[in-house]
Amino acid sequence: MQEQKNYFPKLEEFANKVFQKIQIDNRTRYLSLCEYLKTEYSIIVKDVIPEENKPFSKIYNNQKKELLLSDYSSLETKKLHAAAQIAQLGAMKEVDYYLSKFSFPTLESKNLTKVALLNYCGAAILMPYKPFHTECKKLKYDLELLQNTFATSFEQVAHRVTCLQDPKLPGIPFHMLRVDMAGNISKRFSLSGIEIPRYGGACPRWNVYSAFTRPGVMQVAVSKMTNGEKYVCIARTVEKGIGRYGQAKSILSIGLGCDAKYAKDFVYTQNLNIQDKQNEIPIGVSCRTCDRLDCSQRAFPPLHKKFDVDINSRGVSIYVNDK
Repeated sequence: MQEQKNYFPKLEEFANKVFQKIQIDNRTRYLSLCEYLKTEYSIIVKDVIPEENKPFSKIYNNQKKELLLSDYSSLETKKLHAAAQIAQLGAMKEVDYYLSKFSFPTLESKNLTKVALLNYCGAAILMPYKPFHTECKKLKYDLELLQNTFATSFEQVAHRVTCLQDPKLPGIPFHMLRVDMAGNISKRFSLSGIEIPRYGGACPRWNVYSAFTRPGVMQVAVSKMTNGEKYVCIARTVEKGIGRYGQAKSILSIGLGCDAKYAKDFVYTQNLNIQDKQNEIPIGVSCRTCDRLDCSQRAFPPLHKKFDVDINSRGVSIYVNDK
């Protein structure tokens, strides 16, 4: 996905053809997706409540020609599953084409990528390239307004804006990551230039982590890397899980950002002076690779610097007395 800059024109073309058949007021509605599956592929979509202790999101049975979607899921999630099912039935040739261009280390990684590409195509059906790009430019990437415009979820919109990399109609090159409260990164992609660690957690100063302190509230920051590069980063928490009383949902944080040079095209900077150094938050990639020795949140010493632990003195961290 990173190698292709998260842009797959053959899937965009397929998605646009589907959208042209089922669009209603610039939107793809759930019932339209279900009707399309029925008329084009004889697939019946059934909304069901899973059996006790047997939760699921979707089950597709090719023999019975039915797609079961869980009522534990939100409507936005059901829409993506239905759209991805259309992609599975109609765009597998295109998906296989892209899979054939890459050498996967394991069958599991290939299958995971196949799921990702089907979801990519499903999102493109819900948010087709040209209309979505037009709204992004007009609304200056106001994610919450975009999710209302296209009747999708916040995470779906945040993911989709990273896909606008048609050379003839490009969008802002973003980075995106999704983390949990333990610091695990479950989604990562970067075109902005910022480096996202492949293993382990990222810098605790990133606002994608501080967003957990104010759930549901948009966090905006100017992040400055150790090499002097600056990025405008936004973050907000989302809930994932079973929509049922008595079932605890997990809280994740979605981070999205771009190079500071695109600030004028990003709505979240309108009340933020990115030239004011007081608004900058010094960050790194991760503690092991970060040069900042004045960081009170350092969890590990940098790998490339020698340090001595002095029992008689201590800086802002036990790891900052390098000699």
